Amino acid sequence: MSVLNRVQQWATFARVWHIYDAAWQNPFQSAELVKKYLMGLHKPIYHPMNDCGDHVIVINSNDIALPGDEWKKRVYFHHTGYPGGASWTLAWELHQKDPTMVLKKAVYNSMDGNLQRRSTMERLHIFPDANVPTKLLANVSNQIAAPRMKPRRLDHYSEEEVKQFPKLIDLPKNYIPQ
Repeated sequence: MSVLNRVQQWATFARVWHIYDAAWQNPFQSAELVKKYLMGLHKPIYHPMNDCGDHVIVINSNDIALPGDEWKKRVYFHHTGYPGGASWTLAWELHQKDPTMVLKKAVYNSMDGNLQRRSTMERLHIFPDANVPTKLLANVSNQIAAPRMKPRRLDHYSEEEVKQFPKLIDLPKNYIPQ
């Protein structure tokens, strides 16, 4: 085998590190996207019995956005293993306790049927904010694009941008809102 082919083969089977910003993203859509890289579905050498997935670092999991009133209606089940140890926790309560858990559970459930999902989850590194250890950031070589754009708050726009925005209606000076 030539040196070039050997390097190509090493690069094919190497584990790549990806980073994903989960701010203002739906955790269930994010889970499907992250699952693809964790399991290696994006690689041409993928096989269900082959463990060829990559590492994924997820930042800003504290700022995820559930659609509608999912924060109040979605519940997560947990059982301690002891009699009477079953409990149901609302999504907002679980997110307050651990801001990484909603996204972690979404990724775990998206890999339903994967026999290796427990070992695959070890390659998922979730952080509630953008503070990631430099040892992990040194490995990152790819950024996963977010499915939706992060909206800007009104106080983040400059005065010039606000003035240049087209007005829909000019209210009279003596207008009193009710």
